[in-house]
This record gives sequence, C-alpha cells and structure tokens, in this order.
Amino acid sequence: MASIKERQSGLTDFVAHGTEKCRVLVVGDVMLDQYYYGEVTRISPEAPVPITRVVKTKETLGGAANVAHNLALLGCQTEVAACIGADHHGGRLRALFEKRGISIYGLVVTGAPTTTKLRVIGGHQQMMRLDFEETEPVAGEDAERLFMLAQASLSDGAGALVLSDYGKGIVTAELCARLIEVAHKKGVPVVVDPKGSDWEKYRGADYITPNLKELNAVQASPVKNEDTAVERAARYAMERFGIRAMVATRSECGLSLVTDNSSVHIPTKAQEVFDVSGAGDTVIAAFALALAGGLLPEQGAYLANLAASVVVAKLGTYAVSKGELLSALEREERHEP
Repeated sequence: MASIKERQSGLTDFVAHGTEKCRVLVVGDVMLDQYYYGEVTRISPEAPVPITRVVKTKETLGGAANVAHNLALLGCQTEVAACIGADHHGGRLRALFEKRGISIYGLVVTGAPTTTKLRVIGGHQQMMRLDFEETEPVAGEDAERLFMLAQASLSDGAGALVLSDYGKGIVTAELCARLIEVAHKKGVPVVVDPKGSDWEKYRGADYITPNLKELNAVQASPVKNEDTAVERAARYAMERFGIRAMVATRSECGLSLVTDNSSVHIPTKAQEVFDVSGAGDTVIAAFALALAGGLLPEQGAYLANLAASVVVAKLGTYAVSKGELLSALEREERHEP
C-alpha cells in the first residue's frame, strides 16, 4: 500500500492540469433541490401555521445530479444517464446541467414526475419539505432506452462509471448487472454509492462507497467506528456481495480504503463546522475522477477524503470546486492545519 507521500505525489498537478482529460458517466437518481427562504412574522388566520414571506429562492442539483455537479466543478467531462419528467422541474434540472457543462445526452423523459425536494426555510430553520417523486423501478421502454444511452457513453470513451443509488427506482438490479458487464468489457471501473441493504444488485462492482450507517445495514451486528472493526466489516460485505474493494466514509474518523489483502485509513481534518450533507457525493465524485485519470486507488482515496474535508466545512449540500481542492492540496503540502 502506498505511503502518504506517495499518495500526495502528483495530485496537485493532476487536479490543476489533468482533470479536463477525464470523462466520467454518472447513472442514478437525479434530483432538483429547491429552497424558499423567508421571514416569519405572524400566524395565518386560515390555520395555525406560520406565514412565510419569501425573500430568496435557490435551485441546486441533488442526488446523483450532485455527484455530476462535483465532477463538473473539478473540470471533468461529465455525462449523466437518468430519468426526468416532462414537467417544469425537469426543465429546470436540464437547464442546471447545461449551465454546468454536463452532458444531458443520456437523459430519458418518462411519465413520472422529476424527483424534486422543495424546502421552506424561515429564518434559520427548515419549516417544511415537499417531495415530488415516484419510486417505482424504471422498466420497459424507459429502462431499455436508459441502458442504451449509458452503454453508448461507456463505448465512447468514459473512464469511469458511477452508479449513484438514492432508492428512487433508477438503479435497478437489471440495470446494474447489464452496465457492470458492459463496463468491464470496456475496461471501465465501476464505483457504486449504495442505498439500503440490497447490495446483491451491485455484485461485480469494482468499488463501493458506503458511509458507516450504510455499512451497518448489511452486517449481522453493529460496527464500531474503529479501523479494525470497519476493515473486518468491509471485507465481510465485499466477500458476501462480490465487490472488489470498498471506500468507507466514517464521518469524523475520515475514510478507509479496503481491498482483499490491504487497507489504508485516512483521518479527516478538523473543521470549525462539521456538516456531512453531500459529502458522500463528493467522495465518490473525486474517487471516480482519480480512477478515470489513471491514478492509484490510494491516491483517489486520499483526494476524495481531502475534497470531503472542504465540503464538511460548509453548511448544507455543497459541491467542491477545482480551486478549493487545489488550495487544500497546497495547504497539505505546506503541512498547514
């Protein structure tokens, strides 16, 4: 296993000059995140609920779309294969992809609504969330169209495949099996962000990136957030589900890369604010980018952990930029806190 110095070697140059040469395909549950920020000064006379006067709105890429967002901000040539609805939210999601330079060639328009999370925030408190979604597994012509578009991307030079599963019906067992087979025939590594305890559908994937809660979901007994325990649990899951290696994110304890015969545990950096929202998306994006760029898995794990350290220092879901990651790498080289 490479030393810390070896993991750091060449990363700054890669992030500064090499990411534009990389192509990554993201397949999964894309979402639109909408925020309505307002002021609450009185209770409605119609019902005992606060009246919120909206003063600001925001729309961001969520779910698998946030993985693509991270990749695009890091300079990667990014493509998505996913399903959206023929609705206003789908149009907004498409516009956000195009604004970030993310290829929308792989988007399939279906009869289901575009998965959207609408949050109403009064002052500093979230007051309500409205979900627009259907979670039935994609099937029939829609599923076949999605597979064909993803397959075309894999055949056209994608350097890594990300399967980003948020449990909204896109990442089905059939789609996983077919795409993993195609990717392996093309020599493309497959990285999975799992959901729930049904990891059988990810069989054959090269890497899986659960957090500790997700790793616990496939264990017979609870896993402590300790190096030895996480390593043991990772190997159990890898053997059980036929997965080559694991990148386990461990919140304040950092990240662990575990293979059949080796492991490396990378501590996180202390932060003034610790908010893990979206950190998993950043980890899988940075790790897949490194693989697409031909870096060692150990280097990818180091880069992913460093990128996550930027994200957890921000409030709410956040996508890390190339400039921010370069600054973090330069601080590491100078051994700054």
